[in-house]
Amino acid sequence: MPELPEVEFAATRLREAVAGRVIARIDVLHPSPRRHLPPAARRAAAGQAIVRVERRAKIQLIHLADGAVLEVHFRMTGDWAFSRVGDPPPRFERVRIETTDGVCVSLVDSRAFGLMRRHAPGALVLPPIGPEPLTDDFTVAAFHTALARRRGPIKPALLDQKLVAGIGNIYASEALWEARISPSAPAHTVSRARVERLRDAIRLVLERAPAARYYARDGAPADGAPADGAPADGAPADDAWRVYGRDGHGCHRCAGTVTRLAQAGRSTFYCGRCQRR
Repeated sequence: MPELPEVEFAATRLREAVAGRVIARIDVLHPSPRRHLPPAARRAAAGQAIVRVERRAKIQLIHLADGAVLEVHFRMTGDWAFSRVGDPPPRFERVRIETTDGVCVSLVDSRAFGLMRRHAPGALVLPPIGPEPLTDDFTVAAFHTALARRRGPIKPALLDQKLVAGIGNIYASEALWEARISPSAPAHTVSRARVERLRDAIRLVLERAPAARYYARDGAPADGAPADGAPADGAPADDAWRVYGRDGHGCHRCAGTVTRLAQAGRSTFYCGRCQRR
């Protein structure tokens, strides 16, 4: 699933492609996104200039001149493809936005889980979202207080967007390794000093995140990962990751071995030797 760095990268590309342009039409090419973007919503967006594109957590927001907002969520395998009107459509195109000057932006999504929907002017209400981790709002005090209310393991807690925005499976595993914290540690037992270390680790892994996406255009992860987003057994480890996808390989920091653990239906990777509860 795209996480904060990937969605920020996608939003930047979209902003560069469409900011200031006028929407000529929007076509929905699959039944799934049609539920969220009915014909009336598409007609209302036509003729509107795109004022700006912003990201909040994993959500992209396309602001239109009349005050309406197009909300976009990639979910598992969504991405943008850019072309000119009249070019052959990209594979797995689900929604197409055409501008009056011939730019074509396609929401491509092999699993068709992604969504795009229009919010009328003044009607945008996002779900509760925690602070952006790369801003000053992500304080140690607030982070420690939020974790102190959680009785479950810390790794699944980090995936809750109400706790901190944009963190997903990969960067949660990577940050816990950087902070030397076991993914199984009960969230409420983590000391303030370790929470500070984790806050700094989250920022570190996000800031050094690779620009390239970690799955291929057709939705199949580049390393042959199965549906839950975890690399397949025996797949070569990506040099960008310290633990993610490296189960059975040696830890980059100590003499331990990276282990794979199932948590909340997702694959977690950690070193049991240097990541302590």
